[in-house]
Amino acid sequence: MDNLSNIGRVRELCQRYGFTFSKSLGQNFLVNPSVCPRIAEQGIASPEYGVIEIGAGFGVLTVELAKRAKKVVVIEIDEKLLPVLEETLADYSNITVVNQDVLQVDLAALIEREFPGMPVAVCANLPYYVTSPVLMSLLERRLPIESITVMVQKEAAERLCAEMGTRACGAVTAAVQYYSQPRLLFHVSRGSFLPPPNVDSSVIRLDIRKEPPCAVPDEEFLFRLIQGGFSQRRKTLPNPLSGTLGRPKAEISAALEEAGLKPTARAEELSLPDWAALARILRRGQG
Repeated sequence: MDNLSNIGRVRELCQRYGFTFSKSLGQNFLVNPSVCPRIAEQGIASPEYGVIEIGAGFGVLTVELAKRAKKVVVIEIDEKLLPVLEETLADYSNITVVNQDVLQVDLAALIEREFPGMPVAVCANLPYYVTSPVLMSLLERRLPIESITVMVQKEAAERLCAEMGTRACGAVTAAVQYYSQPRLLFHVSRGSFLPPPNVDSSVIRLDIRKEPPCAVPDEEFLFRLIQGGFSQRRKTLPNPLSGTLGRPKAEISAALEEAGLKPTARAEELSLPDWAALARILRRGQG
């Protein structure tokens, strides 16, 4: 079924199936016909790809993905959408719908079962409230995927794609860039959705790294350090890191100097290699 981004079609489907948008699930469906083809084009490298879509809505992006990929598996949490999707996706034999919460799905097993021998990409129009949990879950699991192309809140996109060592970066920036190479693709206005959200959106792509950009003996310690540093981003690092690690400020200052950094440095001034160097030094101090 075409024309799924038409507002009249969306409203007709809502009325016929008794569907109402859920604020708790962050449901805002795309009604700008130019957006989903662009997401699909930039999210799928070739027709041999298998694609995992997170959250289908009425299937407007799903259809565009199915036109370009070998197979699409949709993970949709809202069971009320299942009868709608059965109708809107009926013309495509290469789509499978899974009614589950993506954070509860064994994605490694799903990929092995559904996409044997295929390169795999993830595409999604993510509800704003699950952006960080979903992205970090996908990255931390080190799944056999090539890329993640997602639409997120514009402010979140700019933070995720910010250059480390600048004021725009944050703890999530460092985590995302440890696992992937993020790129901002294009912006999407709030008027492109039904119902329209209160903010604009952006589409980004995370190309998964084969290896991290810097070596650390303990990734958990690295991210604990980064999280602690950004928890009080306006303060110089000896202050928040002393509290995070339970160690004297003087010891943190000495570690910063050993890493070639100023003891007056703030979290936003450090690059990922800087954080890795600091983590190696401070982790060594813990034995």
